[in-house]
Amino acid sequence: MRTAADANGKRPRKRNRLRAFLLIIVILLVGAAGWCRWVYVQIEHYATTDHAQPSGAIAVFGAAEYVGRPSPVFRARLDHAKELYNRRIAPLIITLGGPGGDGFTEGAVGREYLVGAGVPEADIIAETQSRSSSESARRLAVIARANHLQRIVIVSDPIHMFRIHSICEADGIAALTSPRERVATAQRPQSGDTILHEVLTYTLWRVHLD
Repeated sequence: MRTAADANGKRPRKRNRLRAFLLIIVILLVGAAGWCRWVYVQIEHYATTDHAQPSGAIAVFGAAEYVGRPSPVFRARLDHAKELYNRRIAPLIITLGGPGGDGFTEGAVGREYLVGAGVPEADIIAETQSRSSSESARRLAVIARANHLQRIVIVSDPIHMFRIHSICEADGIAALTSPRERVATAQRPQSGDTILHEVLTYTLWRVHLD
């Protein structure tokens, strides 16, 4: 038979378990908020800081191309790489990116654009197989080892620089980041959703890496 003392004793235990559960939830939420804040600060830092210094090569991460022509975003990356090349930051440009589904590859389109802009073809290596940033970084690491490149300047969109830098470092690349100029035409400000997407993408990559 259950007594009043038994019932009274169970209530404090239930309350204690509930308090412990709520405390764990609060700790997890505070930890998640702190992590997101740290990643956000890193994204902003890499997006607004040009770390380019004399290096062995400049690597341009691919973006959309349209029937052999670089999209405005990709063109902005390539133009920035050419500017670094003209400043003698590096004697070699590596264009990265695989098939776009239209018979062309981002790497080859980037190479042809740079050749048309006056960069000697001998100073360009086109990687044409990768289909993601992580795959581009892995293939870039292979190219770096094959060509004895000690340090590489990475060019991509400002908001992507922190994640791509981390991916490259994880693949053993001594990487410096140099974000492309923002596209003036039809360039929308970075929304909270875009930043959140980048924070989540980096977090998922980090979890998978660990």
